[in-house]
Amino acid sequence: MTDAVSDSQTTQPGLEPGPAKTLRVAAVGDLHVGETTEHRYRDLFERVADDADVLCLCGDLTNYGKTPEVERLLEDLKLCKIPMVGVLGNHEHECGQPEVVTKMLTDAGVKMLTGEAYEIDGVGFAGGKGFVGGFGRYMLSSFGEASIKRFVQEAVEDANLIENSIRMLRTERSVVLLHYAPVVETVMGEPPEIHAFLGSSRLAETIDRYDNVRLVVHGHAHRGGPEGRTTKGTPVYNVALPVLKTLGDKPYRVFEI
Repeated sequence: MTDAVSDSQTTQPGLEPGPAKTLRVAAVGDLHVGETTEHRYRDLFERVADDADVLCLCGDLTNYGKTPEVERLLEDLKLCKIPMVGVLGNHEHECGQPEVVTKMLTDAGVKMLTGEAYEIDGVGFAGGKGFVGGFGRYMLSSFGEASIKRFVQEAVEDANLIENSIRMLRTERSVVLLHYAPVVETVMGEPPEIHAFLGSSRLAETIDRYDNVRLVVHGHAHRGGPEGRTTKGTPVYNVALPVLKTLGDKPYRVFEI
């Protein structure tokens, strides 16, 4: 079963507008591959081509961002026969070598979003890891100690990088990949005390500046809600694998764009 999230149309000279070619987009995050993981996701990467045209990987693909973990992941990921787009998660930063992880995934064929944007069959893909900070009136502001201001400035710079990625696209239909949540609905179910560490409304504010964004996918909140919407109504889906397991037996969620 797939989720339809777009009714975009296309026009050819001399013809009435008709439905645009649908792109089936699969998404999953939070695989958390460890050094001793034994081909746990081989079936996922082999099977996804039967259900989707593109696979979005929403971060925390490894436990600590160690090189052997990425190598284990790539043993399974190489079986994927459709284009892949990805972002890093916080776990890929733990060992202090996110650039190495990014290069390994890029060399394996994953189009990594670190300020870049890509177009696949008329649909744009943009985004980035995202960052924390809280939601709505409880979002942390740049006030007080210098350390707080630096923290907030990092969140702002991260949102700006994601905005630059979205701005590059000229497609009528776009997908934004994140790791952190842009709306509070998709972290509900996690302890309220840690909501501020699971995402930020700054990300949703950035997304809502662009009318061509049809879908947002993220991970990180293992016990969060499966879906929500930005203020302007853009659908947001939490595709962390632990959340997907509560929805059915498929290790990814598929959307029609």
